[in-house]
Amino acid sequence: MQKKIIIIIIGIAIIGLMSLAALNDNKLTEAQSPKNLPADKVEVFLFHATKRCITCITIGKLAGETVNEYFQPELKNGQIEFREINIDLPENKDMARKFQASGSSLFINAISNGKDNIAQDTKVWLLVSSETQFKSYLKDKIDNLLGK
Repeated sequence: MQKKIIIIIIGIAIIGLMSLAALNDNKLTEAQSPKNLPADKVEVFLFHATKRCITCITIGKLAGETVNEYFQPELKNGQIEFREINIDLPENKDMARKFQASGSSLFINAISNGKDNIAQDTKVWLLVSSETQFKSYLKDKIDNLLGK
């Protein structure tokens, strides 16, 4: 009985996130518009709680694979940073506050001239079931931020 309740709650949460993603079409803010690119640095951070659902784990896995597969030179020179950050750990509270992260969420920070341009990316929740689409979307987004 308890497993069924947990599955229902997770399902409702996923539907809610998908609805939020549909409402937020992830347009770039004015600070992130192509005319202000390329970013000096791009941070790709997956925030999560200690207890994670399979979808959150998969988003972290796919985001990490995308960054590692397509952006090795940028990772090596520090232009891109990828991290998974547990918001339940005391040492990560300031970072979670800076990004206004709560629960599972993917944030991309395009830093230009020392200025943060932090944006939550909710579209990844809709693409998690297709590795190819997920990686293509995230690669294109990062390429765009880097001015490629």
